[in-house]
Amino acid sequence: MSSPDIAGILDNSKELDQLRKEQEEVLIEINKMHKKLQTTNAAPEVVEKPGDSSLSKLKVLYTRAKELSESEVSISNLLVSQLDALLPPGPPGQPRRRIGKEGNEQKKKRLKSDSDISRLSPSMRNQLEIYASLKGEQVAARVTPHDADKDEWFVVKVMHFDKESKEFEVLDEEPGDDEEGGGQRKYRLPVANIIPFPKRNDPAGAPDFPHGRQVLAVYPGTTALYKATVVNGHRKRKTDDYLLEFDDDEEDGSLPQRIVPFHKVVPLPDGHRQ
Repeated sequence: MSSPDIAGILDNSKELDQLRKEQEEVLIEINKMHKKLQTTNAAPEVVEKPGDSSLSKLKVLYTRAKELSESEVSISNLLVSQLDALLPPGPPGQPRRRIGKEGNEQKKKRLKSDSDISRLSPSMRNQLEIYASLKGEQVAARVTPHDADKDEWFVVKVMHFDKESKEFEVLDEEPGDDEEGGGQRKYRLPVANIIPFPKRNDPAGAPDFPHGRQVLAVYPGTTALYKATVVNGHRKRKTDDYLLEFDDDEEDGSLPQRIVPFHKVVPLPDGHRQ
């Protein structure tokens, strides 16, 4: 394990810890607001009296909790990807994932037990619910296997999240152009291969990448993501787009600067190969 890998994991772990501390603080405030509302004898439609902003504050707290949860998903996926890249492959005869149809079916039957799910920590159960909530959303997905020569990331649509196997079923909606005739493709991918995009309607919750930061971004006019470098950095407004220079995008001896919406840019996974 190289020092840069360790440093990146430690930095992301610290950020994840900070997010969870903030989540706990927000949850405490939400519980306080709930108790206040429960002790109010007024009818629900008139709980908020003139001059009382309790419901407005509660809405702000829930919005913040949602933003923190989505940030936790992004950082957690990045950490999983970093650790997955560093873990050695399993010994011969013991693949890390699929173990044959019969063995895999037995594994799924064991995992389907409700008692297994109930033994998960509240944090893990919450994480699974967040993954499940991505159904119907577009996300960034690595569709190539872990041992591929290079990583290929596409924009795909989440069709389903299997809480037992912890795998996503996704659809590449863009028809392919290979020799096999193309058409939409379906993939079954682990959580380490998925990075949610920032919400288009929630720019405040999107990461603010500084100048010089390397990211993974959707190349204009395509549904493929490539490694790029942030040129403008620290957007003045949360809704501003990024100005990026994509690797291997050279024109006339220089890299053109291309505009990419903030909601099509995600952190560069550790160990990305292009």
